[in-house]
Formats: sequence, C-alpha cells, structure tokens
Amino acid sequence: MTETSTDKNVARAAALDTATLSDALDRLGVLGQCHRIKGRDPAMHLAGRAYTIKYGPASTPPGTVGDYIDDIAPGTILVLDNDGREDCTVWGDILTEIAHRRKIGGTVIDGICRDVALALQLKYPLFSRDHWMRTGKDRVQVEAVQVTVNIGRARVQPGDILRGDTDGVIVIPAAHEEAVLNAAEEIHAAEMHIRDAVRDGKRLDEARRELGYHQLQTRRR
Repeated sequence: MTETSTDKNVARAAALDTATLSDALDRLGVLGQCHRIKGRDPAMHLAGRAYTIKYGPASTPPGTVGDYIDDIAPGTILVLDNDGREDCTVWGDILTEIAHRRKIGGTVIDGICRDVALALQLKYPLFSRDHWMRTGKDRVQVEAVQVTVNIGRARVQPGDILRGDTDGVIVIPAAHEEAVLNAAEEIHAAEMHIRDAVRDGKRLDEARRELGYHQLQTRRR
C-alpha cells in the first residue's frame, strides 16, 4: 500500500462517523467495534494508523511502562493494550504533553489513563475505559510493540485504521479497509438521501423502505 493511498483511506475514515462504520463492519461480518472504549471528553475525535503496545504484569525486578514516545510519527494512533485493567494506568500527563507536541493523532487504551485535565486542556484525543490516578509503574510493563493487540474485544494490528468520535472507537483492519470504507460511504449516502426525502415532505417509513434502511447493516454474502 502506498503512502498516498494510506493517507486517502485515513481521510475517508475521518469523514465518516463510528456509527456508520459500525454498520459497515456488521454488513461485512468484521468485528471492529471496541467495546466500552470512549473519549475522556465527548468532543474528542481521532483517525489514523495504529502503533500497538502490549502490556503485561510487572516482573521482579519490574520492567518499564514504556519510553516509546520519541519514535512515533505524527498522525499515528497509539494503541495500548493493558488487558482492560482498571486498577493502574499506562498513560499520564508527560506522555500527553509530548504526544501533543509531536502531533501524534491520539491514544486508545484498553485500560485506564490519568492526568486527564491536561488532555482536556490541550484537546489531545484520549480514549480509554475510564480514568483513575494510580500509576502502572511497578505494576505493569511493556511486553511487546507493534504486535497484534486486543482493544475492547476487537483485534488491532499495526497499521490498522482507528476512528474515534463521541460514540466510541472503531478499528478497520487493513485487510478489509477498502470494503469497509466503500460500504460505509454507501450507507452514509443512503441515510443522507432519507433525510433529504423527509425534509422534502416524504413520510419517514416510505423513505426508509425505498432506500432499504432496515437492511443497510445486514450481513451480505
């Protein structure tokens, strides 16, 4: 895949909301809805390619929670798999400040973060299960980078597209991105036609029937 096509597909994903992308994933039978992962502010949005980090319980002596931030390219989405843990963090204000300065596209965590005030102040896109103050240092450590991870029961591989908005986070696997984006754009167009028809005086049930609204997300073989 060329850099040009990569940028194009990220831009296509950014132009669609997660609800539409979710329907497209359902139509294609692809699991990409990240359960319970949401922005620390409902206004937060992100779209970009995944750089993945896998955490595990700390060893004795403990390993590091990660000093990866200086090597991340602008626009990248950091994807941190802490196995859904809600008792300790893997992200705080130092990482937020540097990520914002380096123009990283956002962070998605299967787990929790802390120091949310700075992310809100800087409008840095930060998506997680929740937030709480207890550090992950001496509790968890980085096990691997750029490997397949699990975010909210969805599989994320390096280079997959992540899209986040007020409704949560979607992962679009690289192997399916053309099909998912094509389907999502078709669904979006159909829904816009329904809105236009209703604004022009047509009954909603009639407009929905004509444009197949109730089958837009139905699995197609």
